[in-house]
Amino acid sequence: MNDNTPRNGDGNTSAGATQRRDLDRRHVLKTTAGGVVGLSLAGCIETVGSVVGSADIDPVTIGVLAPDPDSNSTGQSIVEGAEIARDQLNDDDGIDGRAVELAIGDTNGSPLEARRQYQRLVLEEGADVTIGVATSEVLIHLMDDIAEQEIPHLTVGSATTAASRMVSDQYEEYKYHFRVGPINDVNLAETQIDFLDEMGPELDWGSVAILVEDYDWTERLWEVYQNRLGDTAVDVAMQKRYAPATDDFSDIYDEVERTGADAAIIAAAHTGTRAVMDWGPAERPFAFSGIHVPMQLSSYYGMVDGACRYATGYAFATPTTETTEKTLPFVDEYQRRNDGSAPVYTGYISFDAVKLFAKAVEEAETSDSDELVSELEDISVTGTTGTIEFHDSSHEHAHDVIYGEDNVHPLFFQWQENDDGTGVQQTIWPEEHKTADYAEPDWF
Repeated sequence: MNDNTPRNGDGNTSAGATQRRDLDRRHVLKTTAGGVVGLSLAGCIETVGSVVGSADIDPVTIGVLAPDPDSNSTGQSIVEGAEIARDQLNDDDGIDGRAVELAIGDTNGSPLEARRQYQRLVLEEGADVTIGVATSEVLIHLMDDIAEQEIPHLTVGSATTAASRMVSDQYEEYKYHFRVGPINDVNLAETQIDFLDEMGPELDWGSVAILVEDYDWTERLWEVYQNRLGDTAVDVAMQKRYAPATDDFSDIYDEVERTGADAAIIAAAHTGTRAVMDWGPAERPFAFSGIHVPMQLSSYYGMVDGACRYATGYAFATPTTETTEKTLPFVDEYQRRNDGSAPVYTGYISFDAVKLFAKAVEEAETSDSDELVSELEDISVTGTTGTIEFHDSSHEHAHDVIYGEDNVHPLFFQWQENDDGTGVQQTIWPEEHKTADYAEPDWF
């Protein structure tokens, strides 16, 4: 049975860990409601309008790992989604009567800095759970630390199946890792394929060009494309993994045009904006679609001066779509706090991760890590992105969120322009969440 005692970087029990943990609880800087950082007392968290807990009860500390949350939309959404969940829990008696506090670790998107921040959150801040991590490179670098500390980690952002394969292959060592979202890289590819297979003929996309940025997170995505795109209702006119440093898509798009492809299907988390700017304003004669993380921002239309008009993209939720009964209330609260801006995908998942952890603790009636692992393996929670359940330890993607119509199933939206010239993300697939028909680019 795991005693939840943090280990130092060498894997040994920290000297005086229990006394240090109690001391940290009393004096560590925590984030309070609204993101303000303040000095907290054990069992007591400062919130707007309420105080949960008492001086005799330690708070629950949630460590949040996010890249550049002051400037990066992915990191900002992770932190703010967690803050909304924290505030709602504290307004409702916390977690099992204990106040909830957040301790933030800025990873800077760096594997080395992420490891430093993870160790700080666990060994100094006394985190009962960690959530976050936006990129595959960072997550893989942390997996041994997560195993060593034996404290649950709920991934919010990274899609690599390398992590879930580690859980499957060496369960006792890596069982503390769960992916609340996004769906993993294999499922991401399957979603694109499902969309193309169903919607390709309807949109008159007889052939497509596949464009994938050459980062670690796209490796399995690319493999699935190679193996399964040939079975879809569309022909593949071109496939290309382009360099991470690509800042001009003119030559790539010239090649797409020469193939006669009806649409370019992109997978871009780091290079997306340049790809959009070289497509719409240039009035390229093919549609634009795929996984495009920057385009998920509700403010993106204004940021690129409408260059993304008619582009379609993948998301877990949008401000126009009621994925579940929890989606739009969360969006409303997020927008209220952020001058009308909605989160990218990590905000929804971060919110769900905190709420899911709270339910696991309350159902298990303990914060013991091994018992929480068992509870999480059987949990079923309706979140903002769908019904969240995890693959069991025998699955090749152990502890990954399950993809499917009855679980977490992403949608495709299209940027369309309102009469007042503003842009809106209209859902075009799947049918049950559709808010508008697909609009063909007016320069075709």
